[in-house]
Amino acid sequence: MGLSKLLEQEGIVLSEEIIVKLEAFALLLHEWNQIHNLTGAKTVQAIYNNIVDSLYPLTFIAVPKTLLDVGTGAGFPGLVLAIALPETDVVLAEPLKKRVSFLKYAGIDLELPNVKVEGQRVEHVSHEAFDLISSRAVTNTRLLLELTEKISDGKTAYLFYKGSRVFDEIEDVQHQLDYDIVQKNQRNYLYIKSNR
Repeated sequence: MGLSKLLEQEGIVLSEEIIVKLEAFALLLHEWNQIHNLTGAKTVQAIYNNIVDSLYPLTFIAVPKTLLDVGTGAGFPGLVLAIALPETDVVLAEPLKKRVSFLKYAGIDLELPNVKVEGQRVEHVSHEAFDLISSRAVTNTRLLLELTEKISDGKTAYLFYKGSRVFDEIEDVQHQLDYDIVQKNQRNYLYIKSNR
């Protein structure tokens, strides 16, 4: 199924221009992935599914002015969100060199002036507090909150793409958080609206 149809099914509304860019990203990743093994998504269709997974939170989050994605990997969700949100300044933190090369190349190839790639672990990123910090399948919630302490403040929101363990993880930290868990298929989106 085509990407625009998949997005439409999930109620994700994007301009034609952005959808074309997302399709170009999918083809680029598919091409690089055959040589560099950047992601488990081996077909364009699987990449489309990851794009939809990355973008689904746009149906319920506030659009940030600045976004940090922790451990972006092959671009999910950070690079995909950057394509969909051209007005948002996006920093992608990714320590693995071959993925950094891909992210930098994609940023240039897809003409994404709003993207900056940090080829290092998130605890070494220095920046003023972000509006939103996202992460997909990197580490547990408590550790993510600790690792990003220096680049967040009371207004920073978090968007963590989680599996079923999210319920145990949130037990650990929930007393200090205002959060929602949005469930979709096998995914739990943990949206923390404030962390103080």
